[in-house]
Amino acid sequence: MGETTSAPSTVALFPQGVSACEATVVLAEAAGDDGPFVIVTDRTPFHPLDHTWPDQPGDRGTLTLGGREHAVVDAVTMAAGPDGTLYRAEAIPARRTDPGWSFLVGHVLETPPDGDPADLAGEQAGLAVDVARRSSLSAAHTACHLMSLALNMELRDLWRKVPRTDCLGSPDFDQTAITRSSITPWESVDRYRLGKSLRKAGFDAEALSGRLDAVREGVTARLAEWIAGGGRIAIDTDGPWINSRRWWSCELPPGHARLPCGGTHLGDLGELASIDVRIVIGEGELVVNTTAKQS
Repeated sequence: MGETTSAPSTVALFPQGVSACEATVVLAEAAGDDGPFVIVTDRTPFHPLDHTWPDQPGDRGTLTLGGREHAVVDAVTMAAGPDGTLYRAEAIPARRTDPGWSFLVGHVLETPPDGDPADLAGEQAGLAVDVARRSSLSAAHTACHLMSLALNMELRDLWRKVPRTDCLGSPDFDQTAITRSSITPWESVDRYRLGKSLRKAGFDAEALSGRLDAVREGVTARLAEWIAGGGRIAIDTDGPWINSRRWWSCELPPGHARLPCGGTHLGDLGELASIDVRIVIGEGELVVNTTAKQS
């Protein structure tokens, strides 16, 4: 946490697939004597770790300032309050829609730039994302969404009542039961609760334990069908800012799929060669490992 002057929220370019741009520095600060050095620019192609649902990690890449290239080792969500106080990541106390708040993308540098941080505001910087790493995370995130929709379809007859439906009309096991999602290059791990509250919601968790192989085979077959058919993928957004709402959008054989999502994705299902799914039941939870391969 620190002090800064109020500034507009950062313009996010990654929803349009941008991986490099020129930008203006609006804030530079060091988090203590031994802490990381962070630079905020007016716009960025970097996807930051989301502070409310930290599934996809922040992008890495480079930031060039004053002719010197710095490694960006992380990108984080930050927010400035009405009084100018700056917060990072999980310390952010506000919602994205709260009036008077600016949401920012902080580029964490491996080495600090030369000079006084206060003198860097207004300087021009070159930003470039590690495209290969971004692509591997995008593939994993796209596969994760596809898995969730296929899983909902395979589990639809295990509901005695339907608490909610997904964008394709299936009972939404994913959003009803998920507790955590973690995305790494090429892979995602999703954890779903199977306890008393889910049973009260109408899901037959006991019947699931005897059907894991059939569910996995059904999910895998459905994913292979979707990939073979191809389909455009897009990120829809209601504004240019990092705190603007965004949705993953994809054309699938069952219909148009649209899910709230702040991450990055591939541009078409045809960019995937295969998706492998492993499903196990642990202590009170279902764990799904999804691995993507690009064509």
